[in-house]
Amino acid sequence: MTVTIAPASPAATQERSQKRQRICSLLEPEETAVWLTSPTAVSWYLGGARIHTSLIGPPIAGVLVGPEVEQVVTFRNEADRLIAEELPSDIEVQAVNWHAPLDIGVRSEGVRYEQELTDQLRAARAALLPVEKTRFERLCSEVAQLLTQQLSILQPETAERQLTAEISRGIVELGGDPVVVMVAGQSRLAHRHPLSTNSPVGSRAMVVVCARRHGLIANLTRWVQTQKPSAEILDAERRLYEVESVFLSSTRKGHSLGQVLEDGSRAYAAHGFAEQEWQNHHQGGAAGYAGRDPRAQPGTTDLVKDQQAFAWNPSAPGVKVEDTVILEHHRIRPLTVDPEWPTIRVNGLERPATLQL
Repeated sequence: MTVTIAPASPAATQERSQKRQRICSLLEPEETAVWLTSPTAVSWYLGGARIHTSLIGPPIAGVLVGPEVEQVVTFRNEADRLIAEELPSDIEVQAVNWHAPLDIGVRSEGVRYEQELTDQLRAARAALLPVEKTRFERLCSEVAQLLTQQLSILQPETAERQLTAEISRGIVELGGDPVVVMVAGQSRLAHRHPLSTNSPVGSRAMVVVCARRHGLIANLTRWVQTQKPSAEILDAERRLYEVESVFLSSTRKGHSLGQVLEDGSRAYAAHGFAEQEWQNHHQGGAAGYAGRDPRAQPGTTDLVKDQQAFAWNPSAPGVKVEDTVILEHHRIRPLTVDPEWPTIRVNGLERPATLQL
């Protein structure tokens, strides 16, 4: 079954046209198309379409993109919903049996598979288009506001799972997917990835959220305290802001992510932390249609681009800082911002402080 329906909006058509040009520029003369299959690439190309049924499952659609072809391939039992609710209305849709391989109709000698162009495709989606940036700004702002609302009324006896449930519900009400929601109360702050338990949050808590909408993922961490923070915690927070500042200042067009990681990692010792502290938790990387796209590792060669989003998350025992930011003309601008949340100014940039209740 192949279906084509009425034209899409000019804005949606222009967005996809620009992305199509980026993809086609990767092809050699003898190559005809690229077959996109990952959640990141398919969602990016289709303007944030929800091409999943399970958050942990593979996409239920792939996209064939080339100078002479643009086609979504999905399963017959998924086609009606995708056409009605998710897909651009001017794109051809081919449906195959639910038990058939999605690529059954696109196998050809001239077709390049996404896995053959992973690095190039990641670079192609790095710089956000204006329409993508608008979507991302709204998502980041709304999720930051949601955390302000939920944490401003937090009680010490609230269970971590209860808080996780309220935040997750709020993300769904915003039209998003709670990809990650983790809460660590006072008794569990030693864990860098604290999956929630029934423990009460107590006098100090950390909340980590990754929320997805239109395919884009907002990443942020917030701290809340019901008692006055100790001098030790305040000092560790201040020093960690300085470490993050090095990550942010190194995030400049032309730098590799590996270079940013190296600069930021060296800052730990310079600000009183253990020299190898960066080894105890990943430090973040580029943001967008994946939690990190990619996560920065030693030697990562991806180059920083203007209009690209990032989420760095330096951490040390009992402290962590994380926001989604964007690089705009040599300037870092945080996106996960709520004016009601307290901030501290670090090297000219407002950073999220601990919310004192």
